[in-house]
Amino acid sequence: MEDSKAQSIPPTQPPGAIVIGSALVKKYGELTAVDGIDFSIRKGELFGFLGPNGAGKTSTIRMIQCFSPITEGQIMVDGTQVGHDDRKIKAILGVAPQEDNLDEDLTVIKNLVIYAGYFGIRKEIAIKRSDELLSFFHLEEKREARLRTLSGGMRRRLIIARALLNNPKLLILDEPTTGLDPQARHVIWERVRGLKQAGVTMVLTTHYMEEAAQLCDRIAIMDHGRIVLEGNPGDLVAENFKGNVVEYRPASEIGKLTVQDMEARGVSVEKAGDTYILHTDDPDGVIRQLARHDFHFLRKRSPNLEDLFLKATGRALGEGA
Repeated sequence: MEDSKAQSIPPTQPPGAIVIGSALVKKYGELTAVDGIDFSIRKGELFGFLGPNGAGKTSTIRMIQCFSPITEGQIMVDGTQVGHDDRKIKAILGVAPQEDNLDEDLTVIKNLVIYAGYFGIRKEIAIKRSDELLSFFHLEEKREARLRTLSGGMRRRLIIARALLNNPKLLILDEPTTGLDPQARHVIWERVRGLKQAGVTMVLTTHYMEEAAQLCDRIAIMDHGRIVLEGNPGDLVAENFKGNVVEYRPASEIGKLTVQDMEARGVSVEKAGDTYILHTDDPDGVIRQLARHDFHFLRKRSPNLEDLFLKATGRALGEGA
């Protein structure tokens, strides 16, 4: 059997940390999904796990949730060791999964009240908390509605509301806005910011770099089961990029050859699909050279978290490990 229980000696808990992972390993047969990572999540912060598909972030989250056994290493959650008292840990977690697992046969309010019963919350308290959460997520008018009448954004808000019923010390948001339109995504961002202001500690996984940049206090970028970068998103971008970015989608082979020539002369170049991303201290000069040839797209901008992601993982978003 590949999985083993965590060791009995817990890792040292850094001051202010609610979660700490130490030398954490997760294997599925011969596959190592998480390869000896260390991390800590502070009380009151929103911590993001980013990475391509297969990078290990979901496996890490599942171990924090006590949903998947640890192969090697340890995780402490609020002073309790995963694998030793999982029921106690699950009682202080709120989990908003990526999949929509709401009960279609129940109304909005009953989805919440019945779920609250799993935590032993009395019905009158469950109703009170449910109504407060529906108001917080702007769903009070849908209180008695059937699930089929809700939009995708409303359903995602309801899933997050449900995860908060037990007043969790740690809220896990697993790709909370996947598949939503920009307006619905921004509504959820607004609600998540409200939770941050209320002091809720959150862990986020997302493929949207703008989402991580907007919401996260700190991030860990994972690749091939390891953490390759960790820190504040803005600070990490500033540390890794000193110039500007030129995005270029050539319409001819000559344009591609021009980019290759620039790279040979020291310009940093990344490629995302058919678009070249050039990092340079002389963006105007680069643009003048590239504009001599036919192009579909050409612009100058500041570096962002997506640039950092591409640099750290060496591939475009969404490609598997």
